[in-house]
Amino acid sequence: MSRAARTIPPWLLPAVAFVVVVSLVTALSLYLGSDDGSADGSAADDAAASLPPATAADVAPPDSGALVGVSLDGAQESLADYADRLGRTPAVMVTFAELPFGETDLTTVDGAVTQAREAGSSVLLTLEPLDGLDAVDDAVIDDLVARLRAWNDSGVGVFVRFAHEMNGSWYAWGQQPEAYVATFRRVAAAVHAGAPASSMMWAPSYAGGYPFDGGEWSADRADQRVLDTDGDGRLTERDDGYAPYWPGDDAVDWVGMSLYHWGQVYPWGENELPSAGKLVDQLRGDYAVPGTQEQVVPDFYAAYAVGHGNPVSITETAALYVPGGPGPSERAVKEAWWSQVWDPALVEELPGIKMVNWFEWDKDEPETGGRIDWTVTRDADLAAAYADALPAWARFGDR
Repeated sequence: MSRAARTIPPWLLPAVAFVVVVSLVTALSLYLGSDDGSADGSAADDAAASLPPATAADVAPPDSGALVGVSLDGAQESLADYADRLGRTPAVMVTFAELPFGETDLTTVDGAVTQAREAGSSVLLTLEPLDGLDAVDDAVIDDLVARLRAWNDSGVGVFVRFAHEMNGSWYAWGQQPEAYVATFRRVAAAVHAGAPASSMMWAPSYAGGYPFDGGEWSADRADQRVLDTDGDGRLTERDDGYAPYWPGDDAVDWVGMSLYHWGQVYPWGENELPSAGKLVDQLRGDYAVPGTQEQVVPDFYAAYAVGHGNPVSITETAALYVPGGPGPSERAVKEAWWSQVWDPALVEELPGIKMVNWFEWDKDEPETGGRIDWTVTRDADLAAAYADALPAWARFGDR
């Protein structure tokens, strides 16, 4: 999902000094040219002297169960605010940044890293090359790796979700399979070499509705030939919406997918209960609604969790609720969805699921033309019911 426009919230201002120091250290490291091409992390170490540097184990899947994370509207609340309402600290904090980094992006990410470090959590960093894949040159990649190394050395592991939803037609990096795979592989090689406490996550969009005709960045004729996986000379819903974008086993540590309940039938914007089993059916390519294209979606779980052996992250999930709208109540809609997300049998049925992140935002959505409340902890009664539903397999970040 696209994030809202970012501003620097008041609670992040204390992190600005940390941002400035780490940025200066990173710039100096790049200028002088360290042996490993990464920042020395000294500023981060000073800011978090009580924590040892993160290691690869901090971004590895848990031996049992799945990490529980959250995506928050940082302009409105902190990770500590959310943890207080939930009564548990998420293991993962989701944040977004443009690549190349801008000043606001760095402030936001450094603020997230600071909060995660204090909470004993990791960060899932979604990187959006909004100027296109050509903007991700060697200098940009070197800067990214230096910053990742500094964040790792401060005690925080980072899951790098680079250029997500690349199979969609709504982002500047979308539906360019050859350019995307080449860029992802360059980023992955550099991250693996220079920031081993960071891992690479490949996260396409759920392919229901693929090839998403009419988007600003729909595939051009040359890319359509690559994407025509069934060889019929056309790009249609019967082509595989995932496989042409796969960067390779050596480049990918995690696979991810955002799975929302937007409603039952497009157009979205109505309060509706999800059908039974919808979450798993989407992941397995079995979700079928009459009149849609979704019956021919590939089995993502079988291909990438089983076939390629990667841990799976449900990178974002939540249920659409229109405040004041007709239909089922907020509790009914959201509980019907979270009962699937937090099904006690989910990781027994699909043991490759190793991370689940709730999307805790209340914001305007262009897809509906109005406000959608995705949250589950703003109302005390709803928060209590949600917390009670969290299963025994949920793994949190509490130290």
